[in-house]
Amino acid sequence: MKSLFHFSFNVTDLDEARRFYGSVLGCPEGRSTDTWVDFDFFSHQISLHLGPPFKTELTGRVGEHMVPMPHFGLVLALPDWQALAKRLTEAGTDFVMKPQLRFAGQPGEQWTMFFLDPFGNPIEVKGFASLDTIYQH
Repeated sequence: MKSLFHFSFNVTDLDEARRFYGSVLGCPEGRSTDTWVDFDFFSHQISLHLGPPFKTELTGRVGEHMVPMPHFGLVLALPDWQALAKRLTEAGTDFVMKPQLRFAGQPGEQWTMFFLDPFGNPIEVKGFASLDTIYQH
C-alpha cells in the first residue's frame, strides 16, 4: 500500500512560513486561507495553521547529541539530501545538528541534519545511499 503523509502543525506567521517552507526549503505552496497554508513537503502534505507551536524538549538521543522531541522530517536519496543540505547551509540555517554521516560502514548508514523552522518546530532530514536500506539493522 502506497500513501502520502499528511501533517498539520502550528506557526505564528504565515508570511514567514511561506518564506521558509517555500523559498528556503523549496516546497510548492498549495491551498490556503487567512489562517492556514498547505505545502507540498517533498511529495507529502503539510498544513501550517496559525497558533502556538508545539512544545519540544531536547530529550532524543542521536549518537552523542540530544535532539528536540517531538520532531518530524524526511528521508531522501543521498543526492537530494546533499542538495538540500547545501541549500540550507547557503541560507544560513542554524543547525541543531549540522549535516553529518552516522553509522559509517554499518547497516543503516545515513546522513542526517536537524534544524528548526522559524517557529521552533524541529525537522530532521536523513539521507541514504539506497532507500532500500532504511530499515536495515
